[in-house]
Amino acid sequence: MPTVRPRAPFRTFRPRAPIRTARLRAASRIAAVLALLSLAPLVPAQAGAAAAARTSVLQEDIDALRADGVTGVSVRLETPRGTTTARSGVGDLRTGRPVPPDGYVRIGSTTKTFVATVLLQLVGEGRVSLDDPVERWLPGVVRGHGNDGRRITLRELLQHTSGLPDYVGDVVPELSAAGYRAHRWTTYTSAERVAFALRHPPLFAPGRGWAYSNTNYVLAGMVIAAVTGRSWEQEVRARIVRPLRLGHTFAPGDRPFLPAPHARDYQQFEPGGALTDTTVAYLPFDGDADGSMVSTAADTGRFFGALARGELLAPAQLAEMRRTVEVPPGHGSPPGTRYGLGLERIPLSCGGGSWGHSGDGFGYLVWPAATADGRASVTVALHSRPGDEESAVRQIQDVTRLVDHALCAAGRGGQR
Repeated sequence: MPTVRPRAPFRTFRPRAPIRTARLRAASRIAAVLALLSLAPLVPAQAGAAAAARTSVLQEDIDALRADGVTGVSVRLETPRGTTTARSGVGDLRTGRPVPPDGYVRIGSTTKTFVATVLLQLVGEGRVSLDDPVERWLPGVVRGHGNDGRRITLRELLQHTSGLPDYVGDVVPELSAAGYRAHRWTTYTSAERVAFALRHPPLFAPGRGWAYSNTNYVLAGMVIAAVTGRSWEQEVRARIVRPLRLGHTFAPGDRPFLPAPHARDYQQFEPGGALTDTTVAYLPFDGDADGSMVSTAADTGRFFGALARGELLAPAQLAEMRRTVEVPPGHGSPPGTRYGLGLERIPLSCGGGSWGHSGDGFGYLVWPAATADGRASVTVALHSRPGDEESAVRQIQDVTRLVDHALCAAGRGGQR
């Protein structure tokens, strides 16, 4: 919920002695052309074989997800050698239609990376500091039951080391199909979401632990508005979406419907239970800076690639984003996961790690990741979620295996 190897340069061959006659020069040119023509068919053939191999591996990996119970899944891999896509399962259980090749998806907590990027841009502009207390920008907002915005920094919000409770449990009063239908239209302001969280005592003293809390990013969105005078949605659009030309990425606010084309999402609310169509957003937690954005695999991959390549942040701010802390066991993350400022690092079997941020909600999971240098990115989208922990863990293992295969095969996974 709002939870490649570069090609070698061509070498020019220079003969030791000049060729003196026009006839020999002409013959030499003809021979060279014929040689090139004879070799030309091999280039696309070799490229096609490599692309087919990449597609085959991706297809095997997403078919494994389908076999583990996912109704529909798609993946998009971007490398300097081109784009590879694959799909498995169906995008609509009623009609049996396939998953759209690049349909709209809810990206859930992947929204957090967009929000963190904007806040770090503001840091780079000298308008705010990561060491500012939340109180400086939101006076009196974070107070109650031992929670104190005077003791929590913006860095701790972005890194989930604030100790603030997560509001999400308070806006899901009934975890069932009936509860989803009864409460999905309910809307809350950012202040109301924060107020829910402040009913509870802190999880730990600021900076003394790590716990994922969506409340942190609701507050980050409020800070962006306080600093700029514009909403976080407006700043994301102006600073990221427009410059990168992400024409299919937006924050829908309280509009709960996905544009076409899209696959339908399905949630199993209890082990062995029926699948419930949850394509309509659950607005209590699908509507704020912690997890409300909609995108496509192409746009999401482009964003993470650009971020990794330094196109959105100055080197100092990108380094801050990549300063990570360990994610403790028991938080549902793959072993070795570390968390930066709105960015997750997961080890790769070929060395180094991937950089991204997963996002999920009722019936969906999106998992984008990029190599450290941004030369390769992969985005996986699942369109159903199981009702039992064992299946959920197995599916996450399938996803991380797919990402590992894709980025390691791209050849540049092991940088940092």
